[in-house]
Amino acid sequence: MLSDTSAVVTGASSGIGAAVAQALAAEGATVALLARRRDRLAALAETVNARAGGRAHVYQADVTDADAVRTAIDAAARDCGGIDILVNNAGGGTWGPALTADLADWHGTVEVNLNGVLNTTHAALPYLTRAAAGHRRGVADIVTISSAAGRRVPGPMSNVYAATKHAVGAFSEALRQELAEHHVRAGLVEPGVVVTELTTGGRAHAPDATRPTGYGLLQPDDIAAAVVFMVTRPRHAAVNEILVRPTEQVL
Repeated sequence: MLSDTSAVVTGASSGIGAAVAQALAAEGATVALLARRRDRLAALAETVNARAGGRAHVYQADVTDADAVRTAIDAAARDCGGIDILVNNAGGGTWGPALTADLADWHGTVEVNLNGVLNTTHAALPYLTRAAAGHRRGVADIVTISSAAGRRVPGPMSNVYAATKHAVGAFSEALRQELAEHHVRAGLVEPGVVVTELTTGGRAHAPDATRPTGYGLLQPDDIAAAVVFMVTRPRHAAVNEILVRPTEQVL
């Protein structure tokens, strides 16, 4: 369904980003893989390219570095013949009490979760509007991977993490309103607890991801399926928000 289209996926080196990239490639899109870890990107590109018709390009960049992001986006547009889809997936952040927080951790969460989205979106917008006005699909897509924490604060320890996710939700809605006349759709996918490096790594993270709960966690492929659904709607239909949680997750 996405033949003759190209998609940029940030945070593509693992987890949700890697799953989204593979899912879009399986639908026929050429994928531009953007992340910090070139070795993982190269391995993923090899996997995508080994599949029938798969096409992947690798761009090493940190989404918090606006200049590096712009260079990567410009290169992706050149190599892929434009950009039809942008998936803002790179993210992270720590959870913990505000009373003992390290301010640098707060700033780092804002840099990745909010400024990273701003940097990538700003660099890609000219290409997306051009694609929407062109001969391919007649529509382009910006999909931002947020969190269920962007809808409802899941607890006091989520403070800055939840704040950044609420912020990208507001940004996505403002983009939707502005870009509708340009046929650039802006959508938000809000996962609950997903098995990724963020929820299984050594850093502090969502309490629901660490304590025994009895419910099965989401897999990255569950989120990738939501992204594919969003970007494969016909030109006249825009799905602007998808909230996906494990069946038994309460918050």
